[in-house]
Amino acid sequence: MACAHYHCPASLIFRCDTGARLCQTLTPKNPQSSWLGTKLRVSPCSLNLRTHVSVSRRRPLAATVSFSLPTAKPERASPGQEIPKWSSKAIKSFAMAELEARKLKYPTTGTEALLMGVLIEGTNLAAKFLRANGITLLKVRDETVKLLGKADLFFFSPEHPPLTDEAQRALDWAVDKKIKSVDGGELTTAHILLGIWSEVDSPGHKILSNLGFDDEKAKELDSSISKPGCTDD
Repeated sequence: MACAHYHCPASLIFRCDTGARLCQTLTPKNPQSSWLGTKLRVSPCSLNLRTHVSVSRRRPLAATVSFSLPTAKPERASPGQEIPKWSSKAIKSFAMAELEARKLKYPTTGTEALLMGVLIEGTNLAAKFLRANGITLLKVRDETVKLLGKADLFFFSPEHPPLTDEAQRALDWAVDKKIKSVDGGELTTAHILLGIWSEVDSPGHKILSNLGFDDEKAKELDSSISKPGCTDD
């Protein structure tokens, strides 16, 4: 049987994220065939090993959002006072509010989105209080669509939909409320919820009102966060 010799230069590339890939090129040298077929003999390959390390570093959600919190303004505090830090659940709720605005294809993040963000996070003090009073995410979302309508199917929201004036004032109210408490601690989702309620002409306030939230419930929530050691749990 005739034999054919093939030279096989090869390159073996390792990637830490996608596994290994072998690239070979066969170059025949004087192949000879017979009626029994061609016998292939492959000479040893020279391997060129190259290691490519691909590292994906993703900043934690809390760290990412904290850089864009809309009320981190030193001028809001008097001399000697500090801007209160947001609880991790309040930060996550704000991030969820932006995502919900994008999901509904709204161009801005309004008080209704802030309200849904609190409920989407779900484990915070304000969300538990709302659910205990029969106010759920699905109900708020339905009321939002009824009040504001559906967005254009082909509209794409920006990555960070800007706050409406009402939403900005609601968050400023929450910060001012916490500064005036003079008890230290963090700004919680309860402060955000009460800030939304303070904007009486906002969609968030109207939705809460339609679902049974009132001034009595707001006072009840306010009294609970006024207690020493209150956390966002």
